Amino acid sequence: MDSDSIVIKKQEFFSPLRYPGGKAGLSSFFFKVIEENHISDCTYIEPYAGGAGAALTLLFLEKVAKIIINDIDISIYAFWKSILRNTKRFIDKTNKTEVTVEEWKRQREIYKNKHSSIFSRGFATFFLNRTNRSGIIEARPIGGMNQTGKWKIDARFNKKNLIKRIERIALYESRINFSKIDGIELMKKIHKMPNILVYIDPPYFKKGNTLYFNYYDRDNHVELSNFLNSNPNFDWLLTYDNVPEIINLYPNREKATFNLHYHVNTAKKSQEILIKSDNITIP
Repeated sequence: MDSDSIVIKKQEFFSPLRYPGGKAGLSSFFFKVIEENHISDCTYIEPYAGGAGAALTLLFLEKVAKIIINDIDISIYAFWKSILRNTKRFIDKTNKTEVTVEEWKRQREIYKNKHSSIFSRGFATFFLNRTNRSGIIEARPIGGMNQTGKWKIDARFNKKNLIKRIERIALYESRINFSKIDGIELMKKIHKMPNILVYIDPPYFKKGNTLYFNYYDRDNHVELSNFLNSNPNFDWLLTYDNVPEIINLYPNREKATFNLHYHVNTAKKSQEILIKSDNITIP
C-alpha cells in the first residue's frame, strides 16, 4: 500500500456538526474495507469522534452493528449526550432559538462558563459550531460581528435540515454508545474486543492547536504511535496530515495518501495519509 493513492467519493453528510478535517467523505472507502475484510457486523469505534460523520453513515446504511463515539472534549460529549438523551428538548430549543449575533453572544458565554449544565453546554456547542466560520468554536460568527460579510450568521443553520438529522440519529440511540476519555485510554480498554473496526483520526500534527480545543502536542502523538505500533493486530485505520514528523513515527507501517476537501476559511484540498494495522486488507 506504500505510496498508493485512495480515491474518495463525495458522500451525503448526516452529522449535525461541522468539523475541521471531518472524515465523513471517507465513508465509501470504509464500505469497501468492511466488505474486503468480512467485518460487516462489527462494532465501529471512533476514539476522536468530533462530528462522527463516518460513524453515522456506516450505521445508517447498516454497514456496522453499532458505533462507539468518543471525544475527550466535554463540549462535544455534551452535544452527543444532549441529542441522544434529551432529543425532544434539544429540538424544541433549536426551533425556538433565534440565530442572531445577540444570541451568539449569549451562547458563547454559556459555552465559556465552566458551570454550565451538560444540556446548555451541548446546545451552545451546536449553536457556535453552526454559526462560526468553518465550524471552529473559537472563531467569530459567519458574516462578522457587524454582519457585513457576504454570508450571514444563519448561512449554515438550516433548522429544518438540522432537526431532521438529529431526529434520525435519535432513532438509532440504542446502537450508539458515547464517552469522553482520552482516545489512547479508550483504545487500551477496547482493543481486545472481538469484531471491531477502530478508525483513529487524532488532532492534526500541524495547526492542531488552531483547530481543536483538546489538541495533541508532540509527546501525545508519540504516545499514540507507541501504542499503535505495539498493537498492530487489532483492526484499525489511522489518518493524519501528511507530514514527515508523522511518517517518521510509523516507519514500518503501510501507508497511502488521499485528498479530502475541507473548509477552514476557504475551500481547500488537503493531502492526508492513511496508515493501517497489519491484519487490515486495503481494497
